Formats: sequence, structure tokens, C-alpha cells
Amino acid sequence: MQTKAYRIGTRGSPLALAQAAETRARLMLAHGLPEEAFEIVVMSTKGDRITDRPLSEIGGKGLFTAELETQLLSGELDFAVHSSKDMATRLPYGLEIIAYLPREDIRDAFVSHLAPTLAEMPIAAMVGTASLRRQALVRKLRPDLNVKIFRGLVDTRLRKLADGEADATLLAFAGLKRLGKPDVATQVLDPAIFPPAPAPGRHLHRGAQRQRHRPRTAGADQ
Repeated sequence: MQTKAYRIGTRGSPLALAQAAETRARLMLAHGLPEEAFEIVVMSTKGDRITDRPLSEIGGKGLFTAELETQLLSGELDFAVHSSKDMATRLPYGLEIIAYLPREDIRDAFVSHLAPTLAEMPIAAMVGTASLRRQALVRKLRPDLNVKIFRGLVDTRLRKLADGEADATLLAFAGLKRLGKPDVATQVLDPAIFPPAPAPGRHLHRGAQRQRHRPRTAGADQ
């Protein structure tokens, strides 16, 4: 009999907590366990703490998972939940992806108070995004627009947008839906025109390997 709660590691953002809570609910249902059989453990990561520089300058997306991975490998956590599209390409040896939850919407959302669509943005308007993929796609589709680094949690970026730090931004539509904010999207972008990141709309839970083998590649749609 399980006498100690399973510890689920997660970042502390509203979106991360929503994903961890969904994971807990599905595990409770699947295994017939009460809520107290699971403990959601909130951790602060370096990627959350450093918000004034592009991720490419400070270590990449792995900065959002390093602390979680350390705790998984030490046994302090039983598994962790994280958005698949924001995972580093490879996991540290000793960890593996053990499950995905049902996939959400894969599309990017365009958000602006200035224009209803990306195509209708005025010349020289400012689009804020920290994603290199989104920056490249905006510059390809609208080379006349300006692009700036725009980091932070969903609500932080929406507040920056409202404060006039940019004229538009781009967010994962899956995240907006999980937060109950799909109406924030001014336009949901067609993946054929604005290709999404690998494995968007998924979140996963990871645990330590029971057998010694090479870690699976993270972030791919499996």
C-alpha cells in the first residue's frame, strides 16, 4: 500500500499548475486514488527567475527544467509535468518521458489591440515574442514589422501588451485554452502559414528510468 504521497514536480506558473492539476486528476481517476495520494511540488527554475535576456543567451529551454530534473534524479520527485514544446531536445541520462496527456490545440494565437490579424498590422508596428521560431516567421510573413524580445508568463506578456510595450504578441493557443482564456486570441494562426513548434498542445510527465538505456528524445510528437 502506498503510504507516502507521490510527488509531482512542476513550475509555479498558472499554466504549469493547471497542467499538473490535470495530471493529478487523471492519475486519481486511472488508479482509483484520492487527491491526498499526490502532492504537487512547485519549484522555481532559473528560466523563470531570469527574464531580462533571451533564452538563447543564458542556456536555452533547459533552464526551465534543470531543477526538476535534478530532483527527479535524486528521488525527491516521483515525476514532473512540463509542456512538451518547451523541453530541451534531449533528456539527461536516467530520465525518460513516461506519458503524454491528450493533445490540445497545436496553433499559435496572435494577440493585438491594434489589428485583428497579423496580416493587417500597420507597417513598422512592434511584435513582442521571445521565440526564435515566431520571430523568424513574423519576419518572413511581414518583413516590414519590428520584433522585440518579450519574455514572461502568459499574464505577464498580456500585461506588457496592455501597457504598450508592444503592439502585438504571440502565444500558444493551447495555453490560453488551458487557462480558460481562449477569447484573448485576436487570431488563431493557420499552421500551414505559421507552423507550430514540435509537439505543441501536449504536456507530459517524466520519471526516472527503471532500466538503464539511452534517454528518449524529448519534445517530439510520439
